[in-house]
Amino acid sequence: MTDAVTGVELTIVLVAVVIGSISKAVTGMGLPVIVIPIAALFVDIGDAVVVIALPNLLANAVLAVGEREHVRETRDLPALAITGGIGAVIGTLLFVNVPDEPLVIALIIAIVVYITTFFVKPDLQTSPEQSRRLSPFAGLLAGTFQGAIGISGPVVGSWIHSFRLPRGAHIFSVTLLFLVAGSAQLIVLIISGELGGRIIATLLACIPVLAVIPIGTRLRDRISGRVFDLAIIGMLGLSSIALCVQTFV
Repeated sequence: MTDAVTGVELTIVLVAVVIGSISKAVTGMGLPVIVIPIAALFVDIGDAVVVIALPNLLANAVLAVGEREHVRETRDLPALAITGGIGAVIGTLLFVNVPDEPLVIALIIAIVVYITTFFVKPDLQTSPEQSRRLSPFAGLLAGTFQGAIGISGPVVGSWIHSFRLPRGAHIFSVTLLFLVAGSAQLIVLIISGELGGRIIATLLACIPVLAVIPIGTRLRDRISGRVFDLAIIGMLGLSSIALCVQTFV
């Protein structure tokens, strides 16, 4: 990594990994959103994006497998997955060539609009016809953000949440899409040599993630549907704050 990390700083990052893992298990998102901005306070943001890629991939794999029985309740996953993978490759290749700020500003605006719509029109949802028509574009956009800045959760989370799927189907959908986009991102990082010097930190970060995921899953099973919805909205709001800190502070 480009900067030396002290014991205190490492502890802070590990605490962020634990909190992000619990959020990931409860809502299907939150690990990169929480960890990357905090880690970027101590190391280069490029290092933070690379180090969290494999732990996030493993978390998505575990959660998707755990909710696989809900696959029949999902919508448009093939279109979202294929275009998400394509977008992740494009975004990763653009990682060193395109400034982050315009992408982040557009993403923050989209998050604020979705959160506002949720509270103003709580019954509003994306119909099957609308999702079938627009999902390829949503997948491409999400994958591009995943590859470019390491965070696609706000796009995927808000899009899938707008379907108002059952809880298990929601978790399966978002984690499967993150798994596809994250796999494409990780392959490109390996081929480009970006992962090489950060492999120890990456493997160490996998340990708390895999240890905490079962705790978060049990917590999710205990909350009501309304709390689940609010947790997702809260995670989207936190992601917008994290993006602001990451980009402008």
